[in-house]
Amino acid sequence: MSLHERISAYRAWLHEVLHGLYHGMIEHPSFELIENEAEDVEDEFLFACFSDAFGIPSPVSYYTVELLPYLADEFEAFERRMWDRESLVERKGQQYHF
Repeated sequence: MSLHERISAYRAWLHEVLHGLYHGMIEHPSFELIENEAEDVEDEFLFACFSDAFGIPSPVSYYTVELLPYLADEFEAFERRMWDRESLVERKGQQYHF
């Protein structure tokens, strides 16, 4: 096997690997599903921790308020999503085909 054949075989292998990686991380349709599921899990966690911010009393809010400095950036985005009922209902409706 000559050097030219080995280089072209390596380039073909590298192209296949990089294309598969790109497809799996960016192009694949399940990427959006996984991203939405991760956002749902994060929303559920933040709602369980900070439900008193939405008028639902929580007996553990005294302890979970200590997490607020660590979750401040996520909490702002979460709060915007929760108060925007139209987008929340629309997103959940699309997810469950309502």
